[in-house]
Amino acid sequence: MGLLEVKGPCKAPIEVQVDGTIDAPMSNDDLKGAEQWIRFDTIESFTLSGKGVFDGHGAATWKHAPIAWKDTNSSKRAMNIYFHALTNSLVTGVTSKDNKYFQFMVLACCNIAFNVVTVIAPDESPNIDGIHIGRSNGVTITNSNIGTRDDCISLGDGSQKVTVENVNCGPGHGISVGSLGKLTTEENVAGLIVKNYTLTKTENGVRIKTWPDVPGKITITDMHFEDITMVDVMNPIIIHQEYCPWNKCSKKNPSQIKIGKVIFKNIKGTSVTAEGVTIICSSGVPCEGVEFNNVDLTFNGAQARAKCSHV
Repeated sequence: MGLLEVKGPCKAPIEVQVDGTIDAPMSNDDLKGAEQWIRFDTIESFTLSGKGVFDGHGAATWKHAPIAWKDTNSSKRAMNIYFHALTNSLVTGVTSKDNKYFQFMVLACCNIAFNVVTVIAPDESPNIDGIHIGRSNGVTITNSNIGTRDDCISLGDGSQKVTVENVNCGPGHGISVGSLGKLTTEENVAGLIVKNYTLTKTENGVRIKTWPDVPGKITITDMHFEDITMVDVMNPIIIHQEYCPWNKCSKKNPSQIKIGKVIFKNIKGTSVTAEGVTIICSSGVPCEGVEFNNVDLTFNGAQARAKCSHV
């Protein structure tokens, strides 16, 4: 099938129930430049339900797709499902798999819930987030399983009041706030609660990342990570304000993003690196109010180390 769009406003609540498999076009050329192949837009009281599978058939594009941050053609790889400007909505029961780009994108939504959702993509799929949230208020993700190549859940700018509870992540890069700071148009991020979260053999655990030497000056505040289990995670706890993958950016000037009120509580498990906690804050605007309570991470049977700066 080609591009499918359901767009409001609608006069009554809308439910789309999917119990079979919906297949994406094998080639992005069939979408004629569209950034997604399924889009739900501007709907009040929308529900996407069922036991169905949205198959992105991404394998054919993965071997040709560079890492997205340096891929000038990344927009030509369509994401699976895009939720835009939805209010009081629910996504439940469905599965997204093998996407070409992001699995679920949530943008400009208010009060949207994901419950019993499954995300599947193999470890070789490049830069593919499970659920990406941006400029949305009141997002909940519960009772779900997410396995992908990149962030299981990622928060972009403007994300407010996000709750993640009883979610399993792996493989993947864990849960990330950011990366942030590249643009002056970005909005503040506030109010993240992550509870009863299990990460298994992921590259990162819980992470906040901002770019150095960029103009953005937003704040990141009220981040709460609690009751989290790490199983052989490479970097369990990270605040990284010198985020610069592949060393393709400058660290001449510190990040201008202010991070405050971050709580790590009841976090246990195993790290596959000696540094279980890495807190590298900005020398220009140091982190404030970072709290650790009952954090127990081990490396090769011994207590993992912590590295902290400007906090």
